[in-house]
Amino acid sequence: MPVSQSLTRRRWIAGASLSGIALAAETPPSIVKLPGKVRLAILGLSGHISEILDALKVLPDVKLQAISDRNPKLLHAVGERAGVPAEHRYGSHQDLLKREQFEIAGICGSNGERAGLILDCAARGQHIIAEKPLAIEWSDLQKIKTALRTTKTQLTMLLPMRFWGSFVAMKQIVESGQIGEIAQIDAQKSYVLGDRPEWMLHRSSFGGTIPYIGIHLVDLMRFTSRRELTRVSAFQAHIGQPAAGDMENTAVTIFQLDNGATAQMHLDYMRPATAGAHGDDRLRLAGTEGVLEYREADGITLVTNQRKSHAISQLPHDGSLVVNFIASLYRAEPLSLTLDDIFRANEIVLTARDAANTMRVLEIRHVSSLQAG
Repeated sequence: MPVSQSLTRRRWIAGASLSGIALAAETPPSIVKLPGKVRLAILGLSGHISEILDALKVLPDVKLQAISDRNPKLLHAVGERAGVPAEHRYGSHQDLLKREQFEIAGICGSNGERAGLILDCAARGQHIIAEKPLAIEWSDLQKIKTALRTTKTQLTMLLPMRFWGSFVAMKQIVESGQIGEIAQIDAQKSYVLGDRPEWMLHRSSFGGTIPYIGIHLVDLMRFTSRRELTRVSAFQAHIGQPAAGDMENTAVTIFQLDNGATAQMHLDYMRPATAGAHGDDRLRLAGTEGVLEYREADGITLVTNQRKSHAISQLPHDGSLVVNFIASLYRAEPLSLTLDDIFRANEIVLTARDAANTMRVLEIRHVSSLQAG
């Protein structure tokens, strides 16, 4: 299925294909009531928009007020599916901003335009649910951080994987001490290239494969291991696949952790269309007392010095990043993805891209140390 037309994301625990895994998705999600009615608009319709649309099913007080996208077919398809009247569908993001009143902005669409839209919505005092990365340039990331310091706008970013039951379980196992101190992390995302939207084929509007898909793994490595990434080297390339335009279709990053341990992240768009699933995600945590591993094809396994390899069959329920964020805004519930985590993930992937561009080992930079502009 073309990425630009994918209105629902493949669930990582898709059906009964994970033998030995108790599927938390079998339990219907609970309805979340808010103190009053809230209006939401989505600017740009490619990416993880199903994270927002699915969340609305359990948020009856949130109304999808308007949508915008430059692709008329996608605008029509999403509008029909989501029940947005034609007069509230816009081919221009700026037209939507001029004509509509709403409290929350979902900012998806192309990577290159995202920072500007975030700044526009922050200036209007609207809360923001943004695709990832927040920005593809350091200066824009700094501008966003400065804007959030001077407004009441709250922001989250679509890193939904840390809310999935398997990765919550991995975090809990690490915190329990069962695999000891983390010594090595290995993370993978491998995707079918498929038909990519035009904006992904140009570096100026895409920004690079490391920031685009690597940011998911960076967040998961930090979330599950409770370690910080401190230094990075990286390589990236475009091999074959002329349909990929400027996109790097292979990339590898090597990290040093705050305890001196190592981690690697490998990304590719080489997965054959015949593979049966769009992606192949993996995360392996090796510690002094055992090894914990997630593979999309068969779930989580754990082996320790005290017990042979076995599947982890009891998982926490999947959570929703969007529901958690909106509940934090209007019900004062605690955030599971903090602004510090969001900015740190952006800093790491932009530094990793810099490392690949310069062929150097780099200390991972902090936005707070940069000058605006």
